[in-house]
Amino acid sequence: MEKVTVFGAGSWGTALAIVLAENGHQTLLWTHREDQATEINQYHTNKKYLPETILPTELTATSDLAEAIEHSTLFVIAVPTKAIREVCSNMMKTLNKKALFIHVSKGIEPDTLLRISEILEGSLPAEVVSDIVVLSGPSHAEEVVLRHPTTITAACENIDSAEKVQDLFMNGYFRVYTNTDVIGVELGGALKNVIALGAGISDGLEYGDNAKAALITRGLAEISRLGVKMGGNPFTFSGLSGMGDLIATCTSVHSRNWRAGNMLGKGLTLNEVLEKVGMVVEGVRTTKAAYQLAQKYDVPMPLTSALYEVLFHEKTPKDAVDELMIRMKKREIDLY
Repeated sequence: MEKVTVFGAGSWGTALAIVLAENGHQTLLWTHREDQATEINQYHTNKKYLPETILPTELTATSDLAEAIEHSTLFVIAVPTKAIREVCSNMMKTLNKKALFIHVSKGIEPDTLLRISEILEGSLPAEVVSDIVVLSGPSHAEEVVLRHPTTITAACENIDSAEKVQDLFMNGYFRVYTNTDVIGVELGGALKNVIALGAGISDGLEYGDNAKAALITRGLAEISRLGVKMGGNPFTFSGLSGMGDLIATCTSVHSRNWRAGNMLGKGLTLNEVLEKVGMVVEGVRTTKAAYQLAQKYDVPMPLTSALYEVLFHEKTPKDAVDELMIRMKKREIDLY
């Protein structure tokens, strides 16, 4: 039995809060919206993000950040990448104790090119951080709340902290592995969203299974090339937070990134797509960061570059695919 605070009441934060509550932990879910906290507490629903789900009565919510911080020393950070700095800044107004931070966001900050754990490290003084653990892998919130079998990875250089998170979340339908490769796990979780946009575009263009299989496979090659260059373990990218997350995100209608790409492939503009999705599409922001990382580390990432042109320079998806197909011939297997 532990006390845990989940910061962020979107679909994934809520799903993880349900897992924790069902595991017997005293779980408090923080949202910046008072009306959402009221809905969760009074009606045990979160209609905007999980419309078909009834939340456990043991799960409570608050919009009071100080109350959320006071509740525990185990903090699950489930807010979008772009909101992490603001949330950390607001937390520092009242946070005066050490806490274990478990982040579940999947992204890279454009321009600074920082991973989420690096953003947290830079935004929080060392005296309030006992450790930072990454929780990542192939996991759609819509399936977790149905208690469908799900496996993910808890990553931290300190294996004891990773195992602490493993014990918090693991149950009969939610299996957690551990890994010490934080760089690889974070990059795999972030960069797969870029490739999922491409998979959605391919489906929107009705190119079929051959094209999508090629895109997923070559996408993994790009992720692995960059990840290894940045210090990740190559084996991580064939694991849950690499290939596993890539498959789930590129092939499922639950994936916001796939849905966004699908609409782009059908001819909608990026602004029209983001309005229709109605939630954060992390892959859009991460595409810019991935493109910048490819330039910084001098790593060839043709799929990422093509998506960057489609998203930010108005290249048509079909033209981007045509240019990819007529590139100079090369060997399939790259040496890291």
